Amino acid sequence: MVDRRVRAEDLEGFTAQVFEGLGMPPADAATEAEVLIWANLRGVDSHGVTRLESYQGAIDAGSMNVRPGIRVLSERAGAIFIEGDNAMGPVVTSFAVDRVAEKARAAGVGWGLIRNTTHQGAMGYYVEKLALQGLAGIAVVCNPPNMAPPGAKAAGTHNSPIAFAVPSKERGALIFDMATSIVAFGRVMVAADQGVPLGDDWALDADGQPTTDPALAKFLRPAGGYKGYGLALMFECFTSLMAGNALLAPHILPDRSDDKAKRGAQNSFIAAVDVSMFSDVDEMRAEVDELIRAEKSLPTLDGVDEIMVPGDPQQRTLEDRSANGIPLPPGTWDKIVAAAQRLDLELPTEVGANA
Repeated sequence: MVDRRVRAEDLEGFTAQVFEGLGMPPADAATEAEVLIWANLRGVDSHGVTRLESYQGAIDAGSMNVRPGIRVLSERAGAIFIEGDNAMGPVVTSFAVDRVAEKARAAGVGWGLIRNTTHQGAMGYYVEKLALQGLAGIAVVCNPPNMAPPGAKAAGTHNSPIAFAVPSKERGALIFDMATSIVAFGRVMVAADQGVPLGDDWALDADGQPTTDPALAKFLRPAGGYKGYGLALMFECFTSLMAGNALLAPHILPDRSDDKAKRGAQNSFIAAVDVSMFSDVDEMRAEVDELIRAEKSLPTLDGVDEIMVPGDPQQRTLEDRSANGIPLPPGTWDKIVAAAQRLDLELPTEVGANA
């Protein structure tokens, strides 16, 4: 079977209808859809509409709250602590981004800690929003464990992602978004949708043995061994422990198996720095472009055509998919069909279907 292509605006409209059909207010459904399609447009398909099936299951189970009571728990000049009430991640995180940006402009730095959110999608989306406002952004996530430390046969940390963005004149933002695992678990989901094997070093099975079968993958492996593991461990401290909502130890230690270990909610922080407090924003934008130009001017090894900087592959994919539609592998299309049938929606039109 071949991939089907759907124009981004059609896929985003359909996705918003799915979430409305599942009980989300229209504005929140639109936010959720925008974040997913943002990822698909950039080739980050692990965080795009392949998530529809798992999100529907989480909503049905009550672990994703489509009408949450988001509230501010505490607030100071440069910081805010937000209770997410198991909100859909993009909804509460977009709320946090807006508040953190306000604080950064007022105090120079804004820090937002979110307790009890759910899957937030591609974190690059949020830091890009900050960078486009002339702010430097950082975002981190922690969740229950799914990544095995070096030498372990079971999960000890989450593969907590971190994303950075700074303003740029030519590209709007220079973005770096990575998981602390070799690949995000969504890449395992995409491999299953495509019917292809995993990389040799991506994952372990339930017995702690390496596997290339997406159906058997249970635990992810850290990027850079102890470096990825160490980052993930510290991110638990800066998110979950600081929020009074530990997620790792309660899942690992039998004597900590209380209700917290069963909730599945995640914790996150968003930070913003107002560049204008330190230098002229336009000058920094130009210097970011000069930095990119400098990196790309470096001599290359034999067989290497160019030096890439973070975001280059995604930018090129964005240009292609904006013009030619988003390719959806068979497994992902099946999830879209299932959602359409469940909610009695029309399928998004395939590119060229009416030609």
